[in-house]
Amino acid sequence: RARELWETFRESIQDASDLGVDLVLIAGDLFHTTPDERMLREVSYLFSSCPRTCFALIAGNHDCISAGSAWEKFHFPKNTALLGTEECECISFPSLGCEVYGFSYDRSQIDEARYDGLRPDDNDAFHILLAHGGDALHIPYSPQEMERSGFDYIALGHIHQPQIIIRDRAAYSGALSPIDAGDEGPHGYILGETSGHSVSLKFVPKAKREYVTMTVNVNENDTALSVRDQIGEAVRQRGPENIYKVVLTGQRDPAVSFDPQLIGGCGLILSVTDRTVPAFHLEKLKEEYRGQLIGRYIESFEYDHGQMSEKERLALQYGLSALLSGREE
Repeated sequence: RARELWETFRESIQDASDLGVDLVLIAGDLFHTTPDERMLREVSYLFSSCPRTCFALIAGNHDCISAGSAWEKFHFPKNTALLGTEECECISFPSLGCEVYGFSYDRSQIDEARYDGLRPDDNDAFHILLAHGGDALHIPYSPQEMERSGFDYIALGHIHQPQIIIRDRAAYSGALSPIDAGDEGPHGYILGETSGHSVSLKFVPKAKREYVTMTVNVNENDTALSVRDQIGEAVRQRGPENIYKVVLTGQRDPAVSFDPQLIGGCGLILSVTDRTVPAFHLEKLKEEYRGQLIGRYIESFEYDHGQMSEKERLALQYGLSALLSGREE
């Protein structure tokens, strides 16, 4: 996965070169931790391999420019601008008629709303703000305030999922590739095209795989092998390259159990969560155990009147499982 993240980034830089992109914007957290010189050199090489493209970046809360870090002494190629101070600065790209504003994190948490009130200079340039944050501990901001800010485009970082905050004005590109199991859905970059002071945005999927939660509904006719085959077919259809979190739901035959290792053979299965409950035939059990603990337990629920809540239904299912299991032992 670590090699795959680097490869996805390299391919995205190559896309910029192939498409003739004028400016690449990186809104922080290019790295998952403050980088060392080796990591910066690798990125610098990739930027230098696209000499006709300009790059503008800031450091986010994960890769902050802390005192004594490799950021401070590193020199990027001429086509790259690092807005590396903790105070907002402006980098001008005269050949593009563009100005980029922003600042970097000098620590992992900044709880001040430092973007509210920022305004670009009063000139004819296309004004871009590189911003990183959006929650209580990482520069909270008001979308309404950003919309009034006067920036033509605001490139946002910090949130891993791509999302539009202000249509064709402010957007999170998200992570190029999912970072952890919670980063579900497509990942990639945002491609923007300017016209005057307007911009049109398009999301471009780039990740080689996704994290996917697959919910499989089980019934009492299913066996361990039939469920495994069902999951295997679903994986083939959705994509064997993806990483799956399987959740089993529904009612199973009380005699059936599901082996996570058996299901794991279906593909890249990260986890298997069994939320099924036994499919008990209540009238039959109540008659069989009438006058005994199990029979009285069933009678204590008004199951035949449809008045059970979900919590009561689960209590009945789990209670019966425990009582019947104890009887077998």
